[in-house]
Amino acid sequence: MIIAMNGALCASDKAVISVYDHGFLYGMGVFETFRTYGGRPFLLPEHLERLTAGALELGIPYEPDPVRLAELVTELLQANNLADAYFRLSVSAGEEPLGLPGDTYSRPAEILYVKPLPLEKDAALWAAGRPLQLLETRRNTPEGERRLKSFHYMNSIFGKRELARYPWAQGAEGVFLDDCGFISEGTVSNLFFIQGDTLYTPAAETCILEGITRDWVLRHAAEAGLEVEEGFYTWEMLLEADEIFLTNSIQELMPVTSLYDPEGNGLIISGGTAGKRTLELAARYHRAAEAGGSGQ
Repeated sequence: MIIAMNGALCASDKAVISVYDHGFLYGMGVFETFRTYGGRPFLLPEHLERLTAGALELGIPYEPDPVRLAELVTELLQANNLADAYFRLSVSAGEEPLGLPGDTYSRPAEILYVKPLPLEKDAALWAAGRPLQLLETRRNTPEGERRLKSFHYMNSIFGKRELARYPWAQGAEGVFLDDCGFISEGTVSNLFFIQGDTLYTPAAETCILEGITRDWVLRHAAEAGLEVEEGFYTWEMLLEADEIFLTNSIQELMPVTSLYDPEGNGLIISGGTAGKRTLELAARYHRAAEAGGSGQ
């Protein structure tokens, strides 16, 4: 694949970073994942705002150039012969002396990765949804005041590995509880459930990453006739939900149609298919993405 490193295109097998890069040594870096629709990145300003804020919190002086990044997206699509693609924009602290720094960084490294999107989703398979597996692994607390989309992903990797222990959880997303036993988030997703006319999602205080797609749903839920509540919810409340869905920037809104606990006890949700509110929100999201790739 052709990627972009510090603003220049290069073959991925030729791209290198220093062994003294503090992203490699100490995990000091942030990233964003997004995808394009019709060749245009969706919600790019929101992604860059979160990336910049996260970099600042880590002491990384990064000021993105939105115009140049949009140009790089176009160049990478063309160079890799892709109409649309998955992108990951990573900003590392850069090369510094060995040892913990006492000051901010000065030479960040920027890498824009690209890879093909998953196969276009079959509508019937999408509506059939994914299972949601309750994990025994707990969501760890952030090292700072809030969870950043940083290079520290060990907790999610542990959750992903735990899924392999459950033979009934093929294709499932794992969901964490926080240290107090409240629902937090998935290994790579935010979680929503609907009861009546209210849309519920775990509060930021449950140690979630406040996703860009999650934020879009919160801002547009009223258009689907839903009131929104962010709070502290239990697994038992999920078992009573009318509808459940997951969000991230690549999978968009994904219905959950079955729930499993670590003992393998299962429950079908919304009759085993996407609920009408989930369908409506997903359709609104996709229309917005197709019509406004710039994200406004």
